[in-house]
Order: sequence, then C-alpha cells, then structure tokens
Amino acid sequence: MKMSRRTPPSLQHLAMQSLLSNQALAIAALEDLPVLLFPSLFEEVYARAQTEMLKALVQAWPFSCLPLGDLAESPDLETFNTVLDGLDLLLAKKERPNVLNNRPTESSSLLITEEQPLIIHKNLTIKDGSQNALQAYLLQWAREKQERIQLCLRKLQIHSNSIYIIQKALLAVQLDSIQELKVNKFWHRETMKKFAPYLSQMKNLRILKFSRMSANFNTSRHKNFSYSCKYAVHLGQLQHLQELYVHKVFFLYGQLPTILRNLTLLKTLSLSSCPLKEADLWFLSQCPCSRQLKHLRLRSLPLDNFSPEPLRALLEQAAGTLETLALEDCAITDPQLLGMLPALIQCSQLRVFSFYGNHISMSAVQSLLSHTARLPHLRRGLYPAPLESYPPQGCRVGNFDSQRFAQVQAKLAQALRDMGTTQKVQICTNFSHSHKTCQFYTLGPEGNWVVTMEHLPGLSALPL
Repeated sequence: MKMSRRTPPSLQHLAMQSLLSNQALAIAALEDLPVLLFPSLFEEVYARAQTEMLKALVQAWPFSCLPLGDLAESPDLETFNTVLDGLDLLLAKKERPNVLNNRPTESSSLLITEEQPLIIHKNLTIKDGSQNALQAYLLQWAREKQERIQLCLRKLQIHSNSIYIIQKALLAVQLDSIQELKVNKFWHRETMKKFAPYLSQMKNLRILKFSRMSANFNTSRHKNFSYSCKYAVHLGQLQHLQELYVHKVFFLYGQLPTILRNLTLLKTLSLSSCPLKEADLWFLSQCPCSRQLKHLRLRSLPLDNFSPEPLRALLEQAAGTLETLALEDCAITDPQLLGMLPALIQCSQLRVFSFYGNHISMSAVQSLLSHTARLPHLRRGLYPAPLESYPPQGCRVGNFDSQRFAQVQAKLAQALRDMGTTQKVQICTNFSHSHKTCQFYTLGPEGNWVVTMEHLPGLSALPL
C-alpha cells in the first residue's frame, strides 16, 4: 500500500502490519478475520511475498470471485504460483464459502459445481514473441480446470497476428465476461477470419478498439466485399457496445448498417482512415444510435466528393447530446462546410470541436468561427489554416507561406476580438497522425499568436 508521507497510516493499516508481523498467528487468526478485510490483506500479503500466509489466505477466501487484477504482472512467479497452489487446495476440498456479511461457517459452504464455479478476474494481453511467464502459467492452469473455475476478463488486448497464440488464450477464458477489447495489427485476412467467431461470442462487450487491418489487394473486389460482409455480421452481434473505435481497416466499406443497426447504447464513435461509402454516412445520420452520441470523430476520411446532406443530417440527429465533435483531415470544402453550419449551431452541448486538416477558405473559417462563438458550452476549437495561408499552387500540409499566414493571423485576431468568443481557438498549420503531433497557433490573452507543437489528443482525451 502506497501512502504519502503527509498521510498518517490508518488504524486498519496499522492493525494489518501488526497481524502480519507474526505469520503463524496471522494464519490462525484467519477464521475470525472480518470478511471485508480480506481484499486489502490479500494485496499486502502478496506484495510481501509471504507465501505460507498467502496460501492460507486463498484457501480461506470468503468470496465467490478472486480479483487478480494486475497481480499477475509481478515478476515473482513463485509468489503467483503460491496463489494458484492455494486455489488448487481450495478446489480439492470441493467446497467454497458463500458471500456473507459475517464470516461463513462450515454449514454455509457450497459445493463447487459446474453451475457455481470459482470465478477469477484478470486483465489479459496477448502478444507475439516471448510470453509473460505468469500469464502463460495462469492460462495453462485455467485450461486444465475449466470445469471448476471461470477465468473472467474485464479487459483484453491483442497485439498478435498469430491465430494459434490467440486461440490458445481465448480457449481458457469466458468470452462473455470481456467488457473492453483492443485489437491491433491484424495484417492477415486468415487471422481475422478465424478470430471473428470468437468476437461475436463477446456478448457483453462495452468498448471495442480495432485498428490496422489491411485488405489483400491481390484478391478481387468481390472477395473483399464478401469478407467484409462476414466480419460485419459478427460485429453486428455486439449489441451492448457503448464505445467503438475503428482505425485503418478495410471492412467498414458499405457495412455500417450491418454493424450499427442493433446498437442502442452507443455513446462514442471514432472512424479513422477507413474507406466509407456515402450510403454509410447516410445510414449513420438516420441510425437510432446517433441520437445519443456524446463523442463523434471522423478522421482522415475523404469526404470531398460526398454530398453535405448526410453530414448535416447526422449533426441534426446528434445535436442534443454531442459534446465532442471531430471532423479532422477529411478534405471538407467550403460548400460542404456551409451546408452543415445550420446543423452545427444546434449542437448546444458541444464542448470541443476539432476541424483541422480541411480545405476551406478564409471567409469560410470566419463564418465557422462566428457560428461556433454562439455555442454556449464550447471551450476549445481546433481549426485549419485557411487556403489563403498557402502558396498559389495549392494547399499541402506543412507548406504554408509565412508571409501569407501572417496576414491571415492578423485578420483572424481582429475577427475573434470582434466576436468576443470565450473558446480557446487554435489554428493548425501542420500535423502528423503517424507521430501523433500537431503544430498549433493559439491566440493569447494579449492578442498575439503563440506557436506550440502538441500531442494530438485521442477522442477520449478531447473533452475538457
């Protein structure tokens, strides 16, 4: 237990220290120990690596669940092995205490059956290369005792392209216990093909982050579409999703209706560097889940050939709940922006608006600023440098003309003073999504522009 030097130890902590000073007496005292002290005592004993006490504590565990949390990240395999040895002894007795307010008696114990297994909670990371020894040992142990225990995960991260490694781990866990899943770098189609059925079994998934799965461009467009449909069907079965983040995958193209149709709890949607049809955007604008969106990001999606109507309709649909809106690097032009402005002004709950990387003129930027200045809760706005900041040959990231931009800065500073806006206005002149950095010019309180290189915020970090 970590405590500040200024914070005196609690009476509970002092009592625990006194108890653990004599391991034999501590073990004998477990029968009379209040149930509520077991979790904190477990953490303390594990940290001290008092193996005999740890084994006895696990055998006397009074709850139906054992939260391992991050304990299995410890480098001490022997200490962790002691926990599993204690569980083996507990299972061997074929009895497990009920969860009661007071210390359970022998008569209140329950037989460990298939209907009432011992539940172990743990977060898990699957990756290529050398596996974590503790994690590998736990998974092997759980596979051998699947009839008696359930290994439940709140959070699962997959940083592997080996379906063998992935399947070996997933076969040891309760898939419907997973609430948060992060999948990264599924470069091979076959990996995704075999993984998708497992995904659809994660019925209670709340957060899904899926990134970096490229199409095999040597296959036909028909085959790509066929695979996309199959993946979308599995994703469409995750009816409890509240947050969906998708980055650099090919299978969204034309599949948003299948994926989002059954979602009723979605609060956060982030689509980045994914091919979309205009029909996808139209569906999103009409989907019931859009009515309660709080955070929406569309990043690096070329929308310049799309009609402004679906985007306007989407903002109207989400206007009552939207707190974060990011339309970044989408090649949005003046006509599209002007078409969506009436809907944007309806987003009365908006706190953060990110619009950098789009291709709009000085007059469009000024019109955008005048509209966002009327949003009552807006605290931060990220805007693109207008087209007049660049050489005549065209707009390109990082290629703005300093003299032209100086004139733009002066006009924008005056316009902002006239508007009296309270939002933090930042003009983006250069950004790199691969390095997650962005160069901003921020208008200071004295009317001067201050240049900074900042880390690009993720969608969850955007709200102030």
